[in-house]
Amino acid sequence: MSFEALAERLQQVRATIAKLTTRPVTIVAVTKGFGADAVRAALDAGLADIGENRVQEALQKQDALRDLSGVRWHLIGHLQRNKARAVVGRFELVHSLDSLELATELHRRSSTPQRVLLQVNVARESQKSGCAPEEAPVLARHIAALGNLRLEGLMTLAPFTDDVDVQRRTFRGLRVLRDSIKEEDGLWLETLSMGMSGDYATAVAEGATVIRLGTALFGPR
Repeated sequence: MSFEALAERLQQVRATIAKLTTRPVTIVAVTKGFGADAVRAALDAGLADIGENRVQEALQKQDALRDLSGVRWHLIGHLQRNKARAVVGRFELVHSLDSLELATELHRRSSTPQRVLLQVNVARESQKSGCAPEEAPVLARHIAALGNLRLEGLMTLAPFTDDVDVQRRTFRGLRVLRDSIKEEDGLWLETLSMGMSGDYATAVAEGATVIRLGTALFGPR
């Protein structure tokens, strides 16, 4: 598959970000559904942060791309407890930690601190993973106390809609939650992973430090 338009699309994304903020925003190139050639194309374009939704697909690509150096792998999809052992040591950042049980299993399986984000279901959509917003402060404290995990921030998914107000409420809700955790618990969670191809501009405007882009970079799957 050809990714000739990747450089131009990336330039457009960066231009959009620059209009909205001066703070650094990490672009995670989501290669789910694309082959290993998409990872090579992303790296050639200067994108070292690669996101995968499914553990097995990610591990297959990692094994196929052992000759590549400098790739930072992100697990952005739902993680089941029985896959925890396969994940430790293979991903730079796990975005989708959503329960104390999963956190404890990752902690038990890790020998060095695994960087993680707590996924929060801000919009309370029944079909999506993530803890409830009111559970997040206590859960964050427990995760932060686990020595083999390094909690760095929060992650959320906005409802799949073109309604910018709905998107904005979700992203703003995560930022406000992060700020309240700092104020009430003294726990600073710098990273806000929020925003995908259809809503990343709104997410950046609301404080995203990490965005996860697939089709906006690679085109339709």
